[in-house]
Amino acid sequence: MTKRSRTRQLSSEEKRLWSHVARHVKPMKGKRLPVEPEPEAKPATAPVPQVVAASPVLPSLPPPVKPALPPLAPVERKTLQALRRGRKEVDSVIDLHGMRQEEAHFALLRFLHRAQGSGYGLVLVITGKGGAAVAGGLFDERGVLRRMVPHWLRLPDLRHVVIGFEEASPQHGGSGALYVRLRRRRGAG
Repeated sequence: MTKRSRTRQLSSEEKRLWSHVARHVKPMKGKRLPVEPEPEAKPATAPVPQVVAASPVLPSLPPPVKPALPPLAPVERKTLQALRRGRKEVDSVIDLHGMRQEEAHFALLRFLHRAQGSGYGLVLVITGKGGAAVAGGLFDERGVLRRMVPHWLRLPDLRHVVIGFEEASPQHGGSGALYVRLRRRRGAG
């Protein structure tokens, strides 16, 4: 007794769509692109308006709607004042200075995710201020982390973790550190 597998036949619309997709990829060695299917004749009920499309096969489709990224917000003034006056403490601290850029980036990501998982709302990220560079050297750029950490915090993949950030007050490192507000983890009470 042999078992036959049933395969559903593709509709002409599905064939046209697949042909459109296949034309935009490089075929594997020894393979060729599928043949463009002929459009099926439909019974005429009413005249269909002609749509000029960018592609000869498919009418232009609206771009897929991506969920909007939540905007970054500054740390509240009251929170900053409480931190400066010593009435409020940060929940956790990471010190990145002295690390190489890639190492610091991964350390920051791990730290932020762990802090969010622990329910922390405000953390301190120390980048260091960057010392004076010796002129004339090929790689004499200093303060790389001070510039890069704010850039990393603005990236779309951290928007679900970071609400916003501000330069720290002098007692917490001033321009060499950042206060970072974290979002509550989804599903956390």
